[in-house]
Amino acid sequence: MRTLADWLLRIVLAFSFLYPPVNAWTNPFSWLGYIPHFATQLWPFGDFPLLHTFGALEIILAVWLLSGWRVWIPATLMGLILLVIVGTNIDQFEVLFRDVTIAGLAFAIALMHAPRQLPKLS
Repeated sequence: MRTLADWLLRIVLAFSFLYPPVNAWTNPFSWLGYIPHFATQLWPFGDFPLLHTFGALEIILAVWLLSGWRVWIPATLMGLILLVIVGTNIDQFEVLFRDVTIAGLAFAIALMHAPRQLPKLS
């Protein structure tokens, strides 16, 4: 049952990162509003390439999470990304409040898969 629950949690988190980039191909204007203004100023190639580049990152993280390899890394990154999205769009919290819950899910998955001792960077 524990393995099944782990898979279910990872599939749900992956879905939350796969749906936006897939939907952004057919309906990009629904997603452009969540890109912070400062990010569009830093990205020299325009809003649509930024949206789709970020979407590619979301897809990579979702596939990585589902691969089962070092799950704690993509799960942690996903949680951080969600908190940044909420933090940079706080005026849209009425819509994004669910992202706080999904971030909590991501961090819980990361803790479930964290190595007993984190690798040293040196």
